[in-house]
Amino acid sequence: MNKVELLAPAGDMSKLKTALHFGADAVYVGGSKFSLRANAKNFDGDGLKEAVEYTHAKGKKIYVAVNIFADNKDFDGLKEYFIELEKAGVDAVIISDAGVLALCREVAPALEIHLSTQANTTNKYSAKFWADQGVKRIVLARETSLEDIKEIRAYLPKDVEIEAFVHGAMCIAYSGRCLLSNALTGRSSNKGDCVQACRWEYSIVETKRGGSPITIGQEERGTYLLNSKDLNMLAHVGELAESGVYSFKVEGRMKSPYYVASVINAYRKAIDLYYGQGKEVELPSYLCDELYKNSHRDYTTGFYFGSNDNVCLETSQPKCEYEFIAQVVGYREDIGMLEVEMRNRFKKGDELEILSPTKYWNDVLRIDKMYDSDMIEIEDAKIVQQRVFIPTDKRLAELDILRKRVM
Repeated sequence: MNKVELLAPAGDMSKLKTALHFGADAVYVGGSKFSLRANAKNFDGDGLKEAVEYTHAKGKKIYVAVNIFADNKDFDGLKEYFIELEKAGVDAVIISDAGVLALCREVAPALEIHLSTQANTTNKYSAKFWADQGVKRIVLARETSLEDIKEIRAYLPKDVEIEAFVHGAMCIAYSGRCLLSNALTGRSSNKGDCVQACRWEYSIVETKRGGSPITIGQEERGTYLLNSKDLNMLAHVGELAESGVYSFKVEGRMKSPYYVASVINAYRKAIDLYYGQGKEVELPSYLCDELYKNSHRDYTTGFYFGSNDNVCLETSQPKCEYEFIAQVVGYREDIGMLEVEMRNRFKKGDELEILSPTKYWNDVLRIDKMYDSDMIEIEDAKIVQQRVFIPTDKRLAELDILRKRVM
């Protein structure tokens, strides 16, 4: 049985390296143009070549989002861009627009095409239509249920893959088609410049009733409130795999390297447990707990089981039980010390938890002594990105993470 693909977000080179270190099979990135995350650092020509070379050297795949809703003027430069991506050796492009797709097939026929979730594919007939247009993989709309996915999988040619989101922030608009950001700020979410206006706090009144508040209702086909919970399908990786989903996609190109590390680490272990022990496997509590140690809102399983418990009524602010303290640079065998780069302040006597894909995951590292780069003992690491040396026999690897409980 072939394992499903674990697909991670990579908003920049640091996140890309982190995702692969913690077990992603593939990453998706944005170029400097034509992507729906315009405010991520993204990758220019040379940066993209570096990303492709690094990813392929690890035996993994890299996909590039070209998923804007295109106007006529957006086609200026698209032809050259697709040719550039083909030459760079990217494994696929993610496209939402039919005209953009047609242009890609014409000028860069070797590029594999994945259909973006923005294309709003919710049924087997639409999926088959896109497959007939040369699409290799369909990223389904987030409104599809597991039963929908089973029907779609059975209807498609066997060589066409299905990808679905399994974790991360969800857009309250149908398949992400939102005008709220544009209406309130002039920044278009459909051009990659969303301000997440759905997360803002609002008061709603009915003007003919003297400005008094009215109750906002909810019905079986959707909600009229704005703030969505975060998706979390960790406990259901087996059901997703058995429904026909080939690629498990994690949202978060704008999230931190710590978020990417924590989420990818958890899903990697859950997927490996499923394939090692079968669908009856029950995830250990410490694995489920991992997803509460990074930034998140209340969790939901979205539409996968036909329910609609997606609205976060209490607050739009994310919670995080742990703080990213330092990233491991490497272990210095010559002096028996761990070299780390500080991200948030820590002191002598602190007990830091280890985030790692290795046996050290969740181990505690007590800071009894630490030294600066001149090997002068210090009590307090308070300089941002300061290199700190910590005596320990725990041989952590580059890109492992130290964190501290804050809640």
